[in-house]
Amino acid sequence: MRRTSFAQWPSSIARTTDLLGDAWTPLVLSEAFCGIRRFSAFQETLGIPRNTLTDRLRRLVEEALLEKRPYQTRPVRYDYVLTEKGRDFHGVLLVMNRWGDRWLAGEAGPPMVMRHDDCGRQSHAEVVCAACGEPMTPDNTQPLTGPGYPVRPAERPDARARFAD
Repeated sequence: MRRTSFAQWPSSIARTTDLLGDAWTPLVLSEAFCGIRRFSAFQETLGIPRNTLTDRLRRLVEEALLEKRPYQTRPVRYDYVLTEKGRDFHGVLLVMNRWGDRWLAGEAGPPMVMRHDDCGRQSHAEVVCAACGEPMTPDNTQPLTGPGYPVRPAERPDARARFAD
């Protein structure tokens, strides 16, 4: 593998950002982690317009982060349940929350804190190396090309717009 820069990545970051698309999508997912499953409950807790919520839920179902499960037949109504792929997004939300708590919280402090149920203590997310358990920082981490790295990113349809001259 050769060393590369983030600017050259055919980026998982770009694809994830494209999926998230706006501020509503991570908020819908965060509410799903808090146990919200029904359209009306998402709308009520978030104050999101119906058409926006419909679009975000449709996209999250299409991308298999949420699964629609009928809970009523007349009329048909659905719960939106996190899939394995959706549950795997939890760490992303925790890291976003940690960054926001550190850099954007006002004088009153963070609006929410996290408790790790396994140890019962208040905590926060940390990005650590899966191999050795040590923190991963900009000073000790470098991106390398992986097996899916394209020879010419501009030739990939999903990256063409990002890498166009």
